[in-house]
Amino acid sequence: MKWTLQQLQIAKHKPFIFDETIDLSDLKEQNAEVRNVSPIRVQGELTYSGQLLTFHLHITGELTLPCSRTLVDVLFPIDLQVTEQFRPENAYHISQEEKEEAIVIEGDTVDLTPAIKEYILLEIPLQVYAEDQVNPEAPPSGNGWEIITEEDQEKRVDPRLADLAKFFDDKK
Repeated sequence: MKWTLQQLQIAKHKPFIFDETIDLSDLKEQNAEVRNVSPIRVQGELTYSGQLLTFHLHITGELTLPCSRTLVDVLFPIDLQVTEQFRPENAYHISQEEKEEAIVIEGDTVDLTPAIKEYILLEIPLQVYAEDQVNPEAPPSGNGWEIITEEDQEKRVDPRLADLAKFFDDKK
């Protein structure tokens, strides 16, 4: 999502409105938890105030993430309302606060893609759980272990203490 500053000059006179769908499948390389990325829809409007460009964005899409319990794929919806500001390198008449919050435009193009990627990556939760737990896909047992409930657990005697158990049986 790149535009030249000359293309964005329209926003000084009338609203610059856009609606684009972008492919951000390279998010899988930036975050190992992301298994798949649907096409991301970005709707927005640009307002121009002085030399400050303000983008009001609505970002929607879906990520496929692993369930924290079962590792099954979980669709995680993305629906963000974001405001991002850009300013030219040589901007003047901008307050110190606006300078610190605004992204500096290098060259003569504005690229929203890195900012959109950053917002999506920040939206990913630490843990995601699948809603359907009826058929868990995690293995119920493995090499030297198995999942059991307390009711299923047998009262086993530690083999190291087996002889001690016999000692108490003889006393009765």
